Formats: sequence, C-alpha cells, structure tokens
Amino acid sequence: MPLSFLRLPALAVRRRPPDLVYAAGERPSAGALLVLGAQHAATAMAFVTYVLVAARTAGLDRWGTQSMVAMTLLGMALCTALQAWGGRWGSGALLVHMPNPFMIAFVSALVAAHGPGGMATAALVYGVVTLVMAPLVRHMRALFPPPVVGVVICMGGMALVSSSVRHALGVDGEWHVNGGSALVSGITLGCIVVLSVWGRRLRLMALLAAIAAGVAVAAMLGQLEGLQVLQDVPLVALPHVAAPVFGLDAGMMVAVALVAVLTQLDMLGSVIMLDKMDDADWKRANMQAVGSGIKANGIGDLLIGMLGGFPTCVSSANIALVYATRSTARVIGFMTALLLALVAFLPQLTMALTLIPEPVLGAVGLYAAGFLMVSGMELIASRAMDSRGIFAVGLSLSAGLTLMQMPQLAQHLPPALHFLLGDGFVVAGILVIVLNLLFRIGTSQRAQQSLQAASPTLHADITGLVETWGAAWGARRNVVQRAAIAALEAAEAVAAQGRQLTGMRGSFDEFNLDLELLHTGTPLALSSGPAAPASAALLDGDDSAIDAALANVSGQLLRHLADRVSTADNAGTGEAMLRLHFEH
Repeated sequence: MPLSFLRLPALAVRRRPPDLVYAAGERPSAGALLVLGAQHAATAMAFVTYVLVAARTAGLDRWGTQSMVAMTLLGMALCTALQAWGGRWGSGALLVHMPNPFMIAFVSALVAAHGPGGMATAALVYGVVTLVMAPLVRHMRALFPPPVVGVVICMGGMALVSSSVRHALGVDGEWHVNGGSALVSGITLGCIVVLSVWGRRLRLMALLAAIAAGVAVAAMLGQLEGLQVLQDVPLVALPHVAAPVFGLDAGMMVAVALVAVLTQLDMLGSVIMLDKMDDADWKRANMQAVGSGIKANGIGDLLIGMLGGFPTCVSSANIALVYATRSTARVIGFMTALLLALVAFLPQLTMALTLIPEPVLGAVGLYAAGFLMVSGMELIASRAMDSRGIFAVGLSLSAGLTLMQMPQLAQHLPPALHFLLGDGFVVAGILVIVLNLLFRIGTSQRAQQSLQAASPTLHADITGLVETWGAAWGARRNVVQRAAIAALEAAEAVAAQGRQLTGMRGSFDEFNLDLELLHTGTPLALSSGPAAPASAALLDGDDSAIDAALANVSGQLLRHLADRVSTADNAGTGEAMLRLHFEH
C-alpha cells in the first residue's frame, strides 16, 4: 500500500458519497497515486507563471527568477503536505497550493526595491495575519455563512474568465483572435470535457492528458517557443536562499494584511468544497478543519517566504481537478508535495514548465472558472433568503462585476489601495461580509406568532411563517421545507386530539432549528410504538382505538420528519406545546 508508513491524524466520521473514486481517508494503488499526484503537481506548477510575471516586472535576472521559482515550489510543497496531514497542522484535505495571484503587484514592488530578500517583509506580514486568523475563524461562523462564501467562490471564477479567454484565444491589443491559439485551447478544453465526462477511468488523467495534447498541437503549429534557454540551465541545483531584507511602508503593510485576510476567506470556501465533496450528509462548515487549514498556509508561507519564496494560496484549478477525478484522498497531497519538492531541485524542469503555451493555460483556466462559478451558485442557493440576503448577494456581485468591467473607476485611488479596491474579487468579498453583518441588525433569532385554529388559511399561515423565519435566519432550504411539512403534520395532530392551535414559536442558532406549536389542553399523547393495527381490528374496536391509531401515525410521521419530537406544558399559561427539533 503506497505511503502506508504514514500514520495520519484521524478524520471526522463521514458517509462516503457513492460517486467518489477515492475518498479522503482511502489510499489509492501505487499507479493511481502516481498519476493523480503528477496531475496535481503539473497543474499547480503551471501557475508558476505568476512568479515569473512578478519577477519580470521587478526586473529580476534569470538566476534570481530561477531561485524564486524553486523556493516557491518548496513553499507550495510544504503547505500542501501540511494540509494533507490534518490534525492541528492542516485541514486533512487534498488542498494543493499555488502562487497567490493577488500578491503579484506587492511582490513586484518589494523585489524591485530590495531584491529577492524583500519578500521577507511580505511573508512576515502575510504569515502573522494568517496565523492570527487561524484560532479565531471557528468563532467567526456568523461572518461566513454559505451565501457569503458562495459569493467569494463565484467571483473567484468570474475573475478567471477574462484572462483565461485572452490566453485561450491569443487576443492582442487590437482585439484580434489568433486562430492557432483558438485551435490549441479548443482541443485542450475539449479533451478535458470529453475525458472528464465520458472517460471512465481515463478521467483520472483528464487534465494531464489535455495539457499534453494542447502542448503537442502547439508544437505542431510552431507555437512552442523558448526551448533554447534550457541549454543554459543545469539539470540539478540547490535553490539559492535570499538574505531577508525588511522594508515596507505602512500603506503596503495594510494592503498585504487585507490580501491575507481575503485569501483565507478563499481558504474557507475551499475547505468547505472539499468537505462537501467528501460527505454525503454535509450540513455545515467544519470550522476546526478550516482553522487548521489556515494555520498550514500561515506556517508554510512564513517559513519559506523568509527565504525568498512567493506567498501561496489554495489552487482553484486543483480543486476542479479533484472534482473531475472524483478523488479526494489526502495521501494524493503527499505525493503532490513530494513531486513539487523534487522539481524545486531540477531547474531544467522548472524552466520547461514555464514554457507551457498560454492557450493551454487559458483552457485550463476556463474549466476552473466554470467549476467555481457553479459551485458558488450552489452554495448561495443552499440557504433560504429574504430581501436582506438577496440585497447582500446581489449588490456584492454587482459591485465586483462593475469593477471587472470598468476598472477605470479605481484609477484615482492611492497606490496602496488601488490593487485592493480596484479588484472586483476583493471588493465583492469585503462588501458581502459587511452587508451580511449590517443586515443582521434587527434580525432576531427567535420569533413568535399567534394563530387562529378556525382560520380557513391556517395551513398557509403556518407554511408562510416557517418559510419567512427560515429566510430571515438564512437556514438551509431543505431543512426549512422539512420543517414546514412537519409543522403542518403537527397542526393536524393537535386538531385530531381535540385541541386548538393558538400560536407558534421558532428559534435558530446555525446549528439547530426549533419550532414550538402552542395549543390548548394537556400535552399530546404521541406514541412512538409499532405501526397501527390492521383496519379490520380498528373497525371492530371503539373510537378510542381509532384515536390511538391516529396518534400513533402522527407520532411516526413527526419523528420521521423532525430529528427530535417532544411535548410539554407551557408553564404558567394553562396551555401545552409540541416541540419539533431539526439539526442544521
């Protein structure tokens, strides 16, 4: 069994989805592990282009660039391994790290001013902010309900579209489309789709095979350039460690800190997506795993960043690969980390990876963008929403899209804030958090309403109350629907036993949804025993036997719909109540 020597921290007990090829706690065969790890490593290494862009902008020479790439790969390997390990040091999920694209502008400025050692200051701020967030995030659930996370994930996908299309079609400054680039990207994307949908076992290598096909087509069309530079690069070499240089103005420190916070918001969404994929009964975010995942990011980036590595974040394209291969086994993360670390000491391979044609990367980006947008929409739609939620989500997406379409609106901002407030992803993330908190003002997590038992619209009133409360509280749609059906059945049970319904109370705390139906008389007698006797026996019996059978049926139905059912006196009122509890 590959990597059988690893004794990993235990994972939470979860019901395995039937469509997974390998679940988080499973260990693939040696061949499958190598193929899956190679796909993830190759996908993550493709984003080393972000490091190259920053180095080129800063005017860094070839050898300095090579060292920065190598140290970044070591940082990606360390963070990926910590994530796979789990426990206190990682999320316990297959989360592969890549260079953080939101840090390109800051890294360029720091390297231009202080050389590769200038990365140390950004790493210090970034790492410290991340580590401070790690223990606090589990207490910040109210800040990050699924609609908020869904907006961030959806905007992350939208942010990839423009650059991916430009790379895929080879669009130039005059908006001309390069036919060769369109052909290369079309074949690459087509291979991803065909192998992912109809490839059966070949879907395990869908992305890697598609990249290979795209590179081959590009070579035939003469679009594979720069191979001659490999002759000047040694086969094996130790990465050069840059001496730390500290120098950062206050404005940039604030900007780097905010980017760190927003990056960990993306981490939250990434852990949730992997957790959902691995749990057929997923209900809510595992905030302990989220906190440990943030800690892994902070530790890895702080250690490697002090040596000249580029800050990292979770790779969205690798999450899309997890989805395509339906393989979430965390041991794949260790194989990926091993390969990333190995390549860090092979400069020729590192340089060769940077020569992957842009149309191929554009096709991969489009696939990742589509996956992220749909995943974000699913999270947004998973909760019932009233007008407050609609405004929070709608206005945030609108603000983000506005800045994506009209970036000129932010051109007069101070330089230290331009990158933050001029980026649609960042603005949408900040705005949806602020609006979510703002709209919570005046929203009580408890509610009560009187009811008229003789009202001809009683059933509609009960359903409307449950749906209105659920939307105001942001409860999951399926729980709200189940609660509404259970409340109607409870009302029927109250009427069947000769009581009159007088009101209904509700409460919600993100973990539990509770309904209390108030009625006249003594508490209901709801049997939890076996099914009702045969119809012939009921016909031969008296009315009490029929009433008992009806109570038994109501009790069985309510216990099927609700997670817990109980009855009690409503102290001091002369009434009784029927409690329905739903786990959320």
